[in-house]
Amino acid sequence: MSEFALRVLAIVAAIPRGRTMTYQEVAAAAGSLGAARAVGSILKQNYDPQIPCHRVIKSSGEIGEYNRGAKRKHTLLKIEGAV
Repeated sequence: MSEFALRVLAIVAAIPRGRTMTYQEVAAAAGSLGAARAVGSILKQNYDPQIPCHRVIKSSGEIGEYNRGAKRKHTLLKIEGAV
């Protein structure tokens, strides 16, 4: 796994319950502002429940995709009070 991917996963793991970050915010925090799509690709491959990738959304405010289904992502965000 790349250094960038490890930074992305660490940042996402630290997003508190009830909060979200955008793919662009995660990319910037990981040191590569223009890598929002790369962040999405990294998170699409994440199945570790310790890394809450459902808390990462699009800059437009839309929830975006989720490797367990967009409906599940919306449900999780709603349960956590982020929607």
